[in-house]
Amino acid sequence: MDLNTVLDVRDARRREPWRPGDAWLGGGTYLFSEPQPHVRRLFDLSRMGWPPLSWQPDGSLDISATCTITELSRFGRTLPATAAPLVEQCCRAFLASFKIWNMATVGGNLCNGLPAGPMISLTAALDGTVLLQGQDGATRRLPVTEFIRGAGVKDLRDGELLRSVRIPARVLDSRTAFRQASLYGLGRSGALVIGASDPQDGSLAVTVSAATTRPFRFWFALPPTAGELRAVIDDAVRPGEWYDDIHGLPEWRRHMALLLAEEIRRELTAGSTPEEVSR
Repeated sequence: MDLNTVLDVRDARRREPWRPGDAWLGGGTYLFSEPQPHVRRLFDLSRMGWPPLSWQPDGSLDISATCTITELSRFGRTLPATAAPLVEQCCRAFLASFKIWNMATVGGNLCNGLPAGPMISLTAALDGTVLLQGQDGATRRLPVTEFIRGAGVKDLRDGELLRSVRIPARVLDSRTAFRQASLYGLGRSGALVIGASDPQDGSLAVTVSAATTRPFRFWFALPPTAGELRAVIDDAVRPGEWYDDIHGLPEWRRHMALLLAEEIRRELTAGSTPEEVSR
């Protein structure tokens, strides 16, 4: 779609004062999918030269905001980590064509803040943190679960840029489980639940997304029982935080999220004692 309100496209490498009507341009798959009447000027990030994926000295993984889904998928298929399969599973949750995969970026999916955003699900489940950079060059870091505050609502200040997402080294060694539900065979995610079991301390994290307006990550020092898991989810997710749109009613989304969370609990605690997995 042509954005006929845009008057200028600038190279983001050239620092210019931010003004009303400015917007960052990553892959543009969402930006150019519908009218953006408030946008007057775009800052193109495609020439920033950020490496799509990079390892840090402490073993953590940085995913740049401009990393495309194709680049992430290829990396995930060769990643020597126990949690590697989760990368491809979340990439496939896009249900998008190869043309979208080649252009859509991790940062764009996060900054859209949509409940069904699979990069939100992936990075939240892997305990990711976003690096945000302001117009003055100052940076701050937030957990993905705090960065996304609601459906389409982000903790992103005026002119601030999402630079990258960092995944801790330890969580990459986790055993993971993935569940997704949709009203249609090739439909948008109505519920997406991910589990991550830490082999070092036996803890379990269950992340609920798509069914909710924002991602929820629940961490348990010891494997919970079915009743404990259900109670924690119901206590944390308020009635208005179960998402409601054409892709699923809140009641259905809650039902599916609880069902999938229990399936994941059973899968990842299969090696635990009978008392730990009992109802």
